[in-house]
Parts: sequence; structure tokens; C-alpha cells
Amino acid sequence: MKKAVLTIVFLAVAAGVFAQRLPSVGIFPLEAGPGVTPGDAANMTGQVVSELRSWGTLMILQGADAAGAEYTIRGGLSRQGNNYILSAVTMETSTNRTLNQSLERAPALSGISIAAFSTSLMENVPFPNYLLGKWQSTINMPDGPIVCIMEFRSNRTVEVEKFDTWEHRNLNALKYEGYGSGTYSYAGYARRMMTIQDAQGNSRQVQVDATVGVSLKLEETLTEQANINQGGLRLLFNETRTSFEILNAGILCGRNYDGAAYYPSSTIAFTRFNKIQ
Repeated sequence: MKKAVLTIVFLAVAAGVFAQRLPSVGIFPLEAGPGVTPGDAANMTGQVVSELRSWGTLMILQGADAAGAEYTIRGGLSRQGNNYILSAVTMETSTNRTLNQSLERAPALSGISIAAFSTSLMENVPFPNYLLGKWQSTINMPDGPIVCIMEFRSNRTVEVEKFDTWEHRNLNALKYEGYGSGTYSYAGYARRMMTIQDAQGNSRQVQVDATVGVSLKLEETLTEQANINQGGLRLLFNETRTSFEILNAGILCGRNYDGAAYYPSSTIAFTRFNKIQ
């Protein structure tokens, strides 16, 4: 009975993802450049294919079918000096337009981040994006709430309607009501298991629905939050996609300099958001 229940839950989650049309991505074998063998290039191609397939939100095509995909990936692997260079370009087939370029380098092939490389390649491919819409996060502090309201748009821009920043120093609280705009990146998954680390460096396995990066320019904020650039934010949505939690970090909005007697943490960050529009 327990196994049957788990199967039903998995199918319900998968149905929510696959009810939306999945974009097709054709991956061509990476070319072997100077300093690497064809086997090295084939191995890296396989790793990219496995990474993108594991997301569950893309239709991956190879071989003769790759050229007929909506988007194609072509690239190569080479060695320059002490570093291996993995690079590729994502093209929109119908327009022959370049959507993204990705490059990773490391002294050893094992040091190349396939996840980061793949995320960069898919940044402008329009797979199911549950982040679209307007979201609000509220942190209830002892001296009043701190609020963030952001709208994530389909063109990968962010409109920041409200971004409160706050600090507590020498027993005095200071709050600014900021606003601004920016851009974001989004890579979506189908409840993928990933390893994250907390602030103390402890690792744990969690379900993740998306990896997001935000780049915001804000006005009327504390100086530290005037420019926010955060990547690798791991998001988990609820079943109805009306709320999400940032599992591995948060978007920093303030600091507490007066110790745990006032607030448990020395930093304050927006981590839980509810959809309001």
C-alpha cells in the first residue's frame, strides 16, 4: 500500500510538469580540440546529456534527431595551458539565433561543473517557469514587518515593487523601504534531489524544483543591498505553485549587530514567498 501511494504522488507531480509542453533540445557531440582525446569529449558530452535529462523539464534529442530540435547545443572541449576548457553555444533552430554561451574551465576534467555549465546553456530556453508572477515575502521582526514584493516576468526581468532593508545596531532599529528592478535566470526541474549546504557547511539532500539567480539594482536601501547579485538559489514550490522556499540561502535584506538576545540570527534574508498575482 505504501509503495502504491508513493507511485501515485510521483505521477501527480510528473503530471503537473508534463502537462506543459516541453521544449526539445538537440545535443551534438562535443568536438575534441587540442590537448584532449575523443574519449574525453565523448565523456563530457554524456555528462551534459545526463545532467539535462535529469531535470525532467526538457526533451533531449541526440544523433540524427538533434538537428530537428527547437534548440541545439554545439561546443567543444580543449586544453589550454594548465586548464581544460569546456564551451558550447545554444541556438534557436527556427531563427539560427544564439541564445546562450557557456564556458567552464578547470585544471582537471573532474573539476568542471557540469551543473553550472548546463544551467548557463539553458538560461534563455523557455521551459516551464513556475516563478512567473508577483510574489511577496514577509519577515515579522520585533519592531515590525520587513516586506519584499517582486514580479518575475517572462522576458527574465524583475520589477521590485518593495524591498525593505533593516539593521539593528546599538539597540536601535533602522529600516528603509526600497524598490528597483533587475534580471533573473531560471533552470527548472521535476522535483530533483540535490545536495545543498547550510551556513555551517553541513550538507543534506533535498528536493529542488528550480535553480535561480537574481541581479537587482535597488534604490532607497541600506548601502549593502543597493546591488544584489546572488546565484545558485535552490527553490522548492508547494504542490499548487503558489508559494516557494529558498532552501540553501536567502536574499539578504538586513543585519542584526546586537546578538541573539534581540534576534536569533546575525543576518536577515527573505526565504519564503507567497504568490499574490
